[in-house]
Amino acid sequence: MRVLIVNTSERTGGAAVAANRLMEALNNNGVKAKMLVRDKQTDSLTVVGLGNGVMAQRHFLLERLSIWRKLHFSKKHLFDIDLANTGFDITKMREFKEADVIHLHWINQGMLSLRGIKKILDSGKPVVWTMHDVWPATAICHYTKGCNAFKNVCRNCKMLPGGGSSHDVAWKVWNRKLQVLKDQHVSFVACSRWLEAQAKQSSLLSGHSVTSIPNPIDTRVYKPCDKTEARKRLGLPLDKRIILFVSQRVTDERKGMAFLSEAIDKLACEKPETGKNTVVAILGGHAEEMEGKLALPVFPLGYVNDDKKIVDVYNAVDVFVLPSLEDNLPNTIMEAMACGVPCVGFKVGGIPEEIDHKKNGYVAEYRDSKDLMNGIEWVLQEADYNAICQAAFRKVATTYSQNAVSLKYIEVYNHAMAYKHYGL
Repeated sequence: MRVLIVNTSERTGGAAVAANRLMEALNNNGVKAKMLVRDKQTDSLTVVGLGNGVMAQRHFLLERLSIWRKLHFSKKHLFDIDLANTGFDITKMREFKEADVIHLHWINQGMLSLRGIKKILDSGKPVVWTMHDVWPATAICHYTKGCNAFKNVCRNCKMLPGGGSSHDVAWKVWNRKLQVLKDQHVSFVACSRWLEAQAKQSSLLSGHSVTSIPNPIDTRVYKPCDKTEARKRLGLPLDKRIILFVSQRVTDERKGMAFLSEAIDKLACEKPETGKNTVVAILGGHAEEMEGKLALPVFPLGYVNDDKKIVDVYNAVDVFVLPSLEDNLPNTIMEAMACGVPCVGFKVGGIPEEIDHKKNGYVAEYRDSKDLMNGIEWVLQEADYNAICQAAFRKVATTYSQNAVSLKYIEVYNHAMAYKHYGL
């Protein structure tokens, strides 16, 4: 079986990380998997770039310009929505023609247009589409922010100025998507049971199969190692407890830094014994902007794209906190747990599927910074720390291993091919 995994980026972003891990897992299980990306960032022989940087930049800028105009030249929501009005045609590529299954992942920001997706579906090849957010089930948004319009029809989009109109761009893209999916069969895979439930409520995906399979992780790479040595390599204090926050872009409102800041303030004020021996490490773009803005000392680690250093970061800390306001199945929580680090997050999206409350971490009430503080305090002071660290590692090893996840995907591929060939 030959599978072509399609994603915008090779390495940048959670979807790219997950797609890479899946490709490796499939190749280890006898499937010939390749990855097709717009942004090729390594010399890997199993990853194929589109090879036209000028055209890629053109597609990206054209779509952003269209969105900017729809937003009345405001940057707010500029990267919260995608129109898929421009992109590449991959159906003429040798890798596409050789593939038995086309596996779409995150294909936005000028990678594929709706016209390009229609060509893929019209080719007759079985198509599997992994949802890393809710965009395939809505008109234009990646996260609904509580809007339920996608259950019927997207219109009057609240992300557009004035709340949009009954025939705004969301309504137009929704109808284009309906035409793309009409009389087709796509096997949609959500990365969490939460997202699966969301997708099944979308009238856009009515008639298509929707299931959930978690992202895989390589537990040979992400694993516990010596905490003291990891701290020495990173220049982190050896005599403090360390709280970790990770985000591709630390200033991304959706990742909840504002709530972590409030929780840290409360910790320093209400739990001074904990606070005086605790610092915060921040991994991600713009991390340096948080220096001096939290009630505890901050160690900005910047943006890191090297697995070995990322593993060091997780192993160096005592607790990982991700107060996301909307999230699917964060790779970062999975990575931390694989390194034996207890996690704290809000009860939202797929996070409660990863963190088992007071067994391997703490699930705080949504948008409750006081309960977030309680979770940090519970991990650092009240829990049997060694026991919850071991429970975190076991959860990942049994649920998210590459072998377990790849076997589930192979079953989806076989079913998709059978449906195409026999209508089963």
